[in-house]
Amino acid sequence: GMDVHDVGSYKKDDDWRQYEEGMVVTVEPGLYIAPDDETVDKKWRGIGIRIEDDVVATSKGPRVLTADVVKDIADIEHLMAQAKA
Repeated sequence: GMDVHDVGSYKKDDDWRQYEEGMVVTVEPGLYIAPDDETVDKKWRGIGIRIEDDVVATSKGPRVLTADVVKDIADIEHLMAQAKA
């Protein structure tokens, strides 16, 4: 929701804010398939996948804070299995 993902104004008075050192943004590409979407195989209907990265602005450019977080399916499933154990 907006209360979690969009927590601040992108404008200061009437001017658009510029990125400043120390600001953090998220990059959140996602794929969502509606449960009633008959254009895809039934096994994929109703799923949602989002891979999120957190990026901080530094004096030397952007730095991905989540660079070491696993994103490979096998690695994610391994972590999930460990959490259940």
